[in-house]
Amino acid sequence: MNASKKVAFYTLGCKLNFSETSTIARNFTSEGFDRVDFSERADIYVINTCSVTENADKRFKTIVKQAQKANPEAFVAAIGCYAQLKPQELADVHGVDLVLGATEKFKITDYINDLSKNDFGEVHSCEISEADFYVGSYSIGDRTRAFLKVQDGCDYKCTYCTIPLARGISRSDTLENVLNNAAEISAKGIKEIVLTGVNIGDYGKGEFGNKKHEHTFFELCEALDEVPGIERLRISSIEPNLLKNETIDFVSQSRTFVPHFHIPLQSGSNDLLKLMRRRYMRELYSDRVTKIREVMPHACIGVDVIVGFPGETEERFLETYHFLSELDISYLHVFTYSERDNTPAAEMEGVVPKQVRHKRSKMLRGLSVKKRRAFYESQLGTTRTVLFEGENKEGYIHGFTENYVKVKTPWNPELVNTLHRVELTKIDEDGLVRFEFAKQLSEA
Repeated sequence: MNASKKVAFYTLGCKLNFSETSTIARNFTSEGFDRVDFSERADIYVINTCSVTENADKRFKTIVKQAQKANPEAFVAAIGCYAQLKPQELADVHGVDLVLGATEKFKITDYINDLSKNDFGEVHSCEISEADFYVGSYSIGDRTRAFLKVQDGCDYKCTYCTIPLARGISRSDTLENVLNNAAEISAKGIKEIVLTGVNIGDYGKGEFGNKKHEHTFFELCEALDEVPGIERLRISSIEPNLLKNETIDFVSQSRTFVPHFHIPLQSGSNDLLKLMRRRYMRELYSDRVTKIREVMPHACIGVDVIVGFPGETEERFLETYHFLSELDISYLHVFTYSERDNTPAAEMEGVVPKQVRHKRSKMLRGLSVKKRRAFYESQLGTTRTVLFEGENKEGYIHGFTENYVKVKTPWNPELVNTLHRVELTKIDEDGLVRFEFAKQLSEA
């Protein structure tokens, strides 16, 4: 009955959100809707929200206006973390018709039998304690890589973070479901799978609805490595205290797991790590980096870091800057601290002025540029495997090596979603790497 209805999606935030948007989109398709690009005229616009940063909050209103411009009569629904944390705030935005919380978002098609515009946004939310069940997801069809959700929620209590309030307790997909989803993805010709979740190193907790660990993250990696047809597996962000030596050693010898780690640090000051209630000190972080370099000298290591956290004096910031400067890492993701309601950090003393936060952020972003350049230079002259992506960007096609070096070459549609052996030859003016083709890999 929905054959003529069109639906469009916009995703803010993390890889986990992308995996869930993709799953929800497939639910719409199975109900007879046609999916179109968000810039096109649609009957329904679904916005999957994020609340990690203040900027993601602000962008929501802009995206709603974009939908209304494309079709003023369209039905607009908001889901995701911001929708769980502040449902009424989203419902009050002009043009929003429906807001669904954490337990309701996967049932969105049950709520939209009537697509007429509402005078006020309708809210269906829950107490976050009710979000204690697991819904599996993966993204497919949007990219040459798939994001496979293996875990949701978090039991950590970092003082700056709203994720436990937005997503609930730590819980995992069953190992059987993860392996089945990975096989489905592989069967569709997707070459790379990125494992994602809120705290994936905690995988196995809540696998069968209890707090016990039925499996470990290491056991998950071992099992995935045996799934036929998978070319590449990539671990997304993993906590340093949960990244064990056995996992690092396994990746170094794995058939499918690539030498790329993204490990949140947040601060190089032990005093700040304590204020943040992180579960490690900087010495453990340094040990993780050293271990990776011992067994995979060519590995790419990315770092999350927060600047401007309450109590970050100039001395403590410089501790972080010098720690990162001396650490053998490949790039940084820099987050400027923004106060989040209902978090302990929002009430802490030692507030850092916003102009100081931005100055420090700029310094670390500059350090990241230097680190990435140095990492890319270290890879020149080596032969790597590139997976080419599907977008034509100003006449070029881009791809990533297994160790996350971004390369480009003139656009050729035949390269999309193919793997090629290349020799990395030089870095161009954009900071990307050019290459010469070596031997093409045979298709699996």
